[in-house]
Amino acid sequence: MLSNIIAEELIQLKLKAENWEEAIRIGAEPLVAKGKVTEEYVNKIIEIAHTTGPYIVITKHVALPHAPSQYGAKEQAIGITTLETPVAFGNEANDPVKYLFTLSAVDSTSHLEAMAGLVQLLEKEDFLSFLDTASEPAAVMDYIKTLDK
Repeated sequence: MLSNIIAEELIQLKLKAENWEEAIRIGAEPLVAKGKVTEEYVNKIIEIAHTTGPYIVITKHVALPHAPSQYGAKEQAIGITTLETPVAFGNEANDPVKYLFTLSAVDSTSHLEAMAGLVQLLEKEDFLSFLDTASEPAAVMDYIKTLDK
């Protein structure tokens, strides 16, 4: 159930980022603040993206920033961040990115259920447009909780 790993304090709407690195740092900020991941984890996401390319851009306009758990994933969580102005991540097919779902997975298997829930959420035709119009994190949580039922 997504509402178990997404919390209102992990949702940020209509933020500004100058580039993909800043977008990742902004998206991960609440997870670091709430002790879900360490700063090392965020640095590792960026380092891997520099090395392997924009592996975290998973579909049109959507990024899933994540790194191996040993680099500082403390608690399973997903943060949601929307950008006021989309930014290029270097993925020609899916840029620019407007929605970041920052994932903290504490091992290689427990996050699979969360990923399945996230896929279902992203398959909802109205979800991303809902994020565009949502004015507060509580509304996003209400939407997610409705789907969990």
